[in-house]
Amino acid sequence: MQQFKETRHVVIYGYTHEELNRVLRHFEEQLPEYIRLTIDNDHLVTRVTLTGISTGVELLRFKMNKYHRNLNDIFTTDIVAMDDYTPAEVLGGLLRERELTVAFAESCTGGNLAHRITQVPGSSAYFLGSVVSYSNDVKANVLGVSRGNLGQYGAVSRQVVGEMAEGVTRLMHTDCAIATSGIAGPDGGTRQKPVGTVWMAAKVQDKTVTECMHFSGDRNTVIESATNHALVMLINLLRNSYEAPEDFNDE
Repeated sequence: MQQFKETRHVVIYGYTHEELNRVLRHFEEQLPEYIRLTIDNDHLVTRVTLTGISTGVELLRFKMNKYHRNLNDIFTTDIVAMDDYTPAEVLGGLLRERELTVAFAESCTGGNLAHRITQVPGSSAYFLGSVVSYSNDVKANVLGVSRGNLGQYGAVSRQVVGEMAEGVTRLMHTDCAIATSGIAGPDGGTRQKPVGTVWMAAKVQDKTVTECMHFSGDRNTVIESATNHALVMLINLLRNSYEAPEDFNDE
């Protein structure tokens, strides 16, 4: 007898693997034996996959759609995509749909944002470029960041990433921007700004939001985590669903 296979995906942001196991324990217990749930977590971007195999295709599709909707209900505010798309693909779709352009001003992420977005076919329609402003001189001379703010607040600060985002939109003539500045480690941290501290800004036209995150892990983990977080910030801003974290401390 022929068996049919159906898959459904939900991509969410902001959960560790342990947190997801707790949240989804009851949901998974309700699944029939012919539907399996898998979780793939990559620096707080998680793909939750439902895979169903059964001889009755109509019932299978009905059940798969039902449980797919249930996942949407569970993770409503944390959903990046209701299909198997990366944050860069989702961002690209939003920019293309709205006919907007974007540029990046990267310090600690070192071009990783640009790398991610240019992996998406057709990204030249909305991505204009990136400035890897690793030094303060480049931040000031190329992006127009105030040397006064660099001196008073430091490169890893709300004031500086905000100016970086403003500067790169002005330089590239784009509608949107992302800026990052942080301490990826393993050295360079201080008591006030330990390794893993990253300031990020997302800008859509005349609205700019900034956040400070403290990521754990090695240098690559901090870079990848900051990249994911910054992409999701801009996605949420474009969707008009952006909310600052509850424990956000803008100091």
